[in-house]
Amino acid sequence: MNYIKLLNAAFEKFFFDDRLNPTHISLYMALFQEWNSSRFASEFYVNRRELMRVAKIGSKSTYHRCVTDLDSWKYLFYYPSNNPYKGSKIKMAIIGTSDEPDLGLYDPELEQLAERYHPIREPVVYQHHPTNGQAVYPHRPVSGQALVSNINNTKQVNINKQPNGRQAVLDFFIEKSFSADEGKKFLEHYQANDWKTSDGKEIRDWRAVAINWMDRTELFTEENKPYKTGASQIKDNLRTTKTKDYGQPL
Repeated sequence: MNYIKLLNAAFEKFFFDDRLNPTHISLYMALFQEWNSSRFASEFYVNRRELMRVAKIGSKSTYHRCVTDLDSWKYLFYYPSNNPYKGSKIKMAIIGTSDEPDLGLYDPELEQLAERYHPIREPVVYQHHPTNGQAVYPHRPVSGQALVSNINNTKQVNINKQPNGRQAVLDFFIEKSFSADEGKKFLEHYQANDWKTSDGKEIRDWRAVAINWMDRTELFTEENKPYKTGASQIKDNLRTTKTKDYGQPL
């Protein structure tokens, strides 16, 4: 996938589509970033709360209206899960790139090379030149070839399996507009379960699990709100304290 080509094609389509408003475009760009983070997977799952935060959408109804519009206008394919334990599935439409086949190939060595190669205009300071004339870790290769060192070339381990202390959990919940007490409940629950899911699998990212916990809490609170009626008003109308004398003529 060509990131620039996909993005340019999308913006060109935005220009000629008068049905779109800024919220549609903001949501599409948030989804495009998720798509890019998943290495342009054919399908990927999304979290509504995080998408609304990135796209700066404050209303659930606005979010659902925009994602449904983008689906009906063929910008993407939206598969709602209707399940708080599982995110909705998105399949992004390939806009204006039919001439470029999607091979679905991913080369980790090329990605490491791209992450280490950061060309800058200023001269490179403290650049190491081995005696064989090849540069390791250069910002600007001298011989035209950058070699990736074998040091620390192992797969990166996810450092978010468990939170770094109790306060990190409380701060994360407060940052997401939840109370510290809810964060304590989350922490105590998963500490008691040795940071494993209900099916016994080790948690890979505690922040993602915490966001899922918040979604379930929000849904439970919404479903258990007391239904307010005018019962008190009806009660007052039926049980009047006024005394009337029906013997008097009208």
